[in-house]
Amino acid sequence: MKKRRLGGAAVALGVVLAVTGHPVQATAGNRTTDIRIADASGALPLGPAGLAETRTTRTLQPGLTLTRIVRGTVDPAHHWTVEATIPGGDTSPDPDAPPTTLKDKASADELAADLRADGFDARVEQVTTPSTADYAGGTLGWRVRVGDFTSQSAAATERIRVINAGHSGSVTYTGWDGATSDRGPWRIDVLTVDPRTFRGTLDAAYGPDIENRETVSTLAADAGAVAAVNAGFFVLDPRSGAPGDPAGIGVYDGRLLSEPVSGRPGLVVHDGGRRSQITRLTWEGRVTARGTTLPLDGVDRVPGLIRNCGGSEDDSPTSLPLHDVTCTNPDQLVAFTQEYGANTPQGEGVEAVLDSRGRVLQLRSVRGGPLPSGGSSIQATGRHVAALTALARPGERLRVETTLRDDRGRRVTPSPGTDIVNAGPELVRDGRLHVTPATDGMVHPGDPSWYYGWVHKRNPRTLAGTDAAGRTVLVTADGRSTDSLGLSITESAKVARSLGLRDAVNLDGGGSTTMVANGRVINKPSDAAGERPVGDALLILPRRH
Repeated sequence: MKKRRLGGAAVALGVVLAVTGHPVQATAGNRTTDIRIADASGALPLGPAGLAETRTTRTLQPGLTLTRIVRGTVDPAHHWTVEATIPGGDTSPDPDAPPTTLKDKASADELAADLRADGFDARVEQVTTPSTADYAGGTLGWRVRVGDFTSQSAAATERIRVINAGHSGSVTYTGWDGATSDRGPWRIDVLTVDPRTFRGTLDAAYGPDIENRETVSTLAADAGAVAAVNAGFFVLDPRSGAPGDPAGIGVYDGRLLSEPVSGRPGLVVHDGGRRSQITRLTWEGRVTARGTTLPLDGVDRVPGLIRNCGGSEDDSPTSLPLHDVTCTNPDQLVAFTQEYGANTPQGEGVEAVLDSRGRVLQLRSVRGGPLPSGGSSIQATGRHVAALTALARPGERLRVETTLRDDRGRRVTPSPGTDIVNAGPELVRDGRLHVTPATDGMVHPGDPSWYYGWVHKRNPRTLAGTDAAGRTVLVTADGRSTDSLGLSITESAKVARSLGLRDAVNLDGGGSTTMVANGRVINKPSDAAGERPVGDALLILPRRH
């Protein structure tokens, strides 16, 4: 069980950086006030130059600082509107599922004409998106919007009228569109871990087991963490696997408990936070006995369901990464550890139950059930059932091996002090913008609306990276409100670079974005229900005595 109960840490005095005038620096004890012009180097690259930007920094423990950045103010040009849609996410409970909103120009014109004929103030707007390192950008499509309203409630009332007229639509705020002329506001929190003076531990945690979700604040409280942020993507829909299961790589205390989405990046934390890096990872798994080897398809996940895809060549519809899509395969071999949960997944197939030394205790002809103390299991479905049945004789020792490799094919061997959480897309590489939505599966062929909602529009974001001094930096940006607009993926990359990150990656965002400091949630999670339970989190623990 990945939990720790440790004491908290005191909070040092704050530092206020008001980015509004000419450079001035004053020192009082361990507090520094730095005032500089807003468009000087170091200000966030959001909105026009000259926006007011305030930074407040405090030391949470030696080597760990927390900075709150507020830039701009509510823009009077923003308004609420109704975006005519074919609703997305109707087959999934995921509240972050982007709606289908973009159409070709002719279809958009036709829909707008129908809405006008029904008495609505409808307009057609072209949506263009910037290019990235692996995506050409340009025109994504055309959207149809109805009305301009000063309040969300007024737009919601109009949406009801639209629905009653036989159309569909959602309420949206124009500040979330991502226009470069927007004046804010933005609210961003930054945790910086400096290994030169940091004596605590940066740790990845998933709670009592893999198959269930926990809130970041619960994970932080249970471990006695000084600060924490949400980490990687995870399964949310039970039809896509076990809710809480990392949807990509998960290495905790050096143990691989979730395989990579092939080739996607992960945040690698070495030696409890003394060093971090971003690495693209692949893997190989195998089960061997008596000179026979069977290929392994997964670790600690429901067989046949591959969230975010990026698995084997016979997966459907693709073996490439495809974000927020669950690929399937009826023929799978999946290994399970004690960390998965109280019971392994149930279903047709066969399961070899192993003791603590890897010896076969029994074959379950129907998969699923508890594991013996210190034991593990291997589940087979489809065409792999016969092969595992032949291999797993009672008393036979089965050897499970997994190998991680980086993007150069070199073997990655995590130590007990290594944690890896899944991520994507990449944002910054070697100090340059390097945004990779196509490589990491965020471009859905034939569905520009998905890219529009997930990549192009502003959302809450959680980012991670390292700077030239070797510091690990964790960032949250609030969004989906009028108090904080959020960031597009391209804006996220620019913000990461402006904060001095040499390498940076996007972690899970949307309603998952959460930052905890000194026992409380300090940002504003966007889900209507409040803080969302997540799959794993990055915890910053105080020094052990």
